[in-house]
Amino acid sequence: MIAQLKQEMGPALAAKDQIIALSELKIQKLVEELRLERIKKYGKQSETLSDLQLKLLDLEPAVSSEEIAAESQRGPLPDATESNNTTDKQRRARQLHPGRNELPAHLERVDKIIACAPEQCTCGKCGGDTKVIGYEVSEVLDSKPVEFFVTRVMREKRACARCIEQGVATAPTPARERYRGSARWPPVEK
Repeated sequence: MIAQLKQEMGPALAAKDQIIALSELKIQKLVEELRLERIKKYGKQSETLSDLQLKLLDLEPAVSSEEIAAESQRGPLPDATESNNTTDKQRRARQLHPGRNELPAHLERVDKIIACAPEQCTCGKCGGDTKVIGYEVSEVLDSKPVEFFVTRVMREKRACARCIEQGVATAPTPARERYRGSARWPPVEK
């Protein structure tokens, strides 16, 4: 009976398999045409982008060539099936975020230590004091407010009490750095 059904349904199943195969080829062709259109739209730099990255660029209202270059340097985005992989998650966690650079080493570091709450300073099991074993460190760029002050330059003036004809001698004017701020407020010499 099964053999008879296979003989009767065989040609119909073969025709359906052919239709499915042709449909898959058409879909593949259309996807490739869409990719080529997106590459043509975004330029030669976009050739290295994955289909998912190109799709994301299509969703952006305006895309600059700098954004395309930055996206191509980032590398292809993982597929949705790969994102469930724990090793992939660990790899991405170790990678530095592309937009976050290290702060320059020449900048002064000011340590701000934040202590644990008092209930965290005692062991929940034995009640003894806990010890500091390290710090979780993050760096944030910060600045001090601008400080204004007036520097009074007092140049010494000397004269001889006995020799009035010699006149008054004044110390030389010290060298000054030029003001680097706005031209509307230059320093005034008296």
